[in-house]
Amino acid sequence: MIGPTQVRVILADDHPVVRGGLAALLGTAAGIDVVADAGNGQEAVAAVELHRPDVVLMDLRMPVLDGAGATAQIRDRFPATKVLVLTTYDGDADIVRAVESGAVGYLLKDSPGDTIIDAVFAAARGETVLAPPVAARLVSRLRAPERPQLTAREVEVLRWVSRGLSNPEVAARLHIAEATVKTHLLRVFNKLDVDDRTRAVVIAMERGLL
Repeated sequence: MIGPTQVRVILADDHPVVRGGLAALLGTAAGIDVVADAGNGQEAVAAVELHRPDVVLMDLRMPVLDGAGATAQIRDRFPATKVLVLTTYDGDADIVRAVESGAVGYLLKDSPGDTIIDAVFAAARGETVLAPPVAARLVSRLRAPERPQLTAREVEVLRWVSRGLSNPEVAARLHIAEATVKTHLLRVFNKLDVDDRTRAVVIAMERGLL
């Protein structure tokens, strides 16, 4: 428990049974008071405006306004309220959207009850709470080297080069100046960290850029 007061919580989920189950679970914890619930993101934002809770337990995929959108609004309008995502989805895109929207934590609905209760208290303290699979995904994503992004024109130039065309021939095919072809290739070399055309083609193919 944080301090002498109750942690005031709003539950946001589009399934009434889930909201009921969470309310029952949190009701067993001394120091937590569920003050309202919401069936979609828009209702969640309105409930936060009315009750100014410490924590919102937020589902991600809801009608009208999804959890990430609601989280972003709550972060901007009511920064004292912390959002803890509780969802069945653990895909990279879902996790990143939630984190970028301002959620302080991300748990899966199959988390043990004690874990959810502890996470509510931690979120109220402003601590980051991540389910182990979610934490692993984020770490893996951060460690993965970023793939260089080639423009559509750079890919087009490199594709013709891979077919054995010279710079003048590529220029003629694409109806651009030979100097422009050279410029595109120099940029490709820089992005792929290579020094010649052959190596650029090999690396681009290995990385699925061609």
